[in-house]
Amino acid sequence: MNQRIPQSIEQSIAVKQAILDNPEFQNRIQQAADMIAESLRGGGKVHFCGNGGSAADAQHLAAELSGRFYFDRPPLNAEALHCNTSYLTAVGNDYGYDLIFSRLLRGTAKAGDVVVGISTSGNSKNILKAFEEAKEMNVKIIAMTGETGGAMKEYADILLNVPSKDTPRIQESHIMLGHIICELVETAMFS
Repeated sequence: MNQRIPQSIEQSIAVKQAILDNPEFQNRIQQAADMIAESLRGGGKVHFCGNGGSAADAQHLAAELSGRFYFDRPPLNAEALHCNTSYLTAVGNDYGYDLIFSRLLRGTAKAGDVVVGISTSGNSKNILKAFEEAKEMNVKIIAMTGETGGAMKEYADILLNVPSKDTPRIQESHIMLGHIICELVETAMFS
């Protein structure tokens, strides 16, 4: 058997175990869920953004909230900022790729909303621009990053910095954290 298989599984478990062993990190997960639920209760929206695999995670988590997670219930106002390809290519072409999220956030967000930026490095320029816009608009910020938090940590109201520098292990934990948050939000809103 290829030893890479059990090694990868063990590494993934080790990152998740580090989160499990960190009550302060778990408290931040709860704070993120509370922030989102409070925004949604007040008529707010959750805006997700990411690039590449993190874009897939952003879209996945937005769908968990706007569709359903564990049980049938009314939809929640959540959307990934990259899903309109005509918008994305027009703004990327006319204004630059760094502005694709911030420009849409300016048009669709309002004070009291939440933006969730997902980046393994924490340094994605287009997410940083979105976070700058969010600060100006009084939109709350949750950053899901790797170990260092990158530049995104300076903007985050809540930082969920997965204790790893390995991109696949970080992404595996991001989706776990996102699922936990969706479960907590759904339960808080509809229990």
